[in-house]
Amino acid sequence: MNNKKDKIDIRSLTLESLQKHFIALDEKPFRAKQVYEWLWKKSCISFDHMSNISKELRTKLNETFTINNVQVNSSQISADKTIKNSFILHDSHLIEGVLIPTPDRMTACVSSQVGCSLTCKFCATGYMERKRNLNPDEIYDQVVLIDKQARENYGIPLSNIVYMGMGEPLLNYANVLKSIERITAEDGLNMAAKRITVSTAGIAKMIRKLGDDKVKFNLALSLHAANDEKRNAIMPINEQNSLKALADALKYYFAKTKNPVTYEYIVFDGVNDTLKDAEELARFCRHLPCKVNIIEYNPISFASFLNAGEDRIEAFADYLRKQGITTNIRRSRGKDIDAACGQLAINEKEKEKEQLA
Repeated sequence: MNNKKDKIDIRSLTLESLQKHFIALDEKPFRAKQVYEWLWKKSCISFDHMSNISKELRTKLNETFTINNVQVNSSQISADKTIKNSFILHDSHLIEGVLIPTPDRMTACVSSQVGCSLTCKFCATGYMERKRNLNPDEIYDQVVLIDKQARENYGIPLSNIVYMGMGEPLLNYANVLKSIERITAEDGLNMAAKRITVSTAGIAKMIRKLGDDKVKFNLALSLHAANDEKRNAIMPINEQNSLKALADALKYYFAKTKNPVTYEYIVFDGVNDTLKDAEELARFCRHLPCKVNIIEYNPISFASFLNAGEDRIEAFADYLRKQGITTNIRRSRGKDIDAACGQLAINEKEKEKEQLA
């Protein structure tokens, strides 16, 4: 097997499966564990760099397997130190990942799909076609590459991971959970599950499944309106996952996990920025322990949405706080570097088309 496409993607195998392959190659099973640690604990992307295995075995590995590692395609560094990346996959698709440094944490924002099947009206990724789901190793690689950027640029390792990049994580459920297992495992990156947040646009049945699986990581819901009519207009997914369905699913999730939920809320000018909207959100917050992150909007060329004025945002947050709801205002990062989700990948594709024209 000389062609890469004929080789086995080694990181798609469990340790047990890899051991069986090693036996078939007339190699001892414990060698598989060594290679597995190179792949997932040391994040090695070349068999030739696996120094504690024989040259003969390295040759066999190169002949039989492939490592479909993700690579940085381009990076932009913002004035606020945010680093926005387009990553290129083994099949030439582009995805995005962002390093968000703040005084108290280094956060990686990672993608879970190539494009997105949802059509949220305010999101650049919502205007892209979903090409495919990301594999667990492709999500894992984003974390490794962004951690490397954090260390090289700021001398600080990653502290947090948010699944808030391209795609809907709960529509790639199995691969997202497998990636988190590899990121948190002792023979993986050994990061704490409580440092990981998965953000969903709201898939009620999959939120219930998170509860059934008793996940340890954090859950965030991109809410943006606590009124079905308004949410239907900006997030069509709400038509099949009403606020009542989501509230019931979230209550079920909390009963199973005891994990509070974060609601993400972008305050759009003239859309969802009134005190009546804040009152509706406060009412939705009473279903279970939660906090609200009010997110400053990073406008995109595909949509006419604008960020609400500073006074509106402050009044909105003040109302929620007076209702006893923990509320944070998250300022937009990377305004000068195409940092809205999906912008960079779309721009890269447009440049490719121009070059081919």
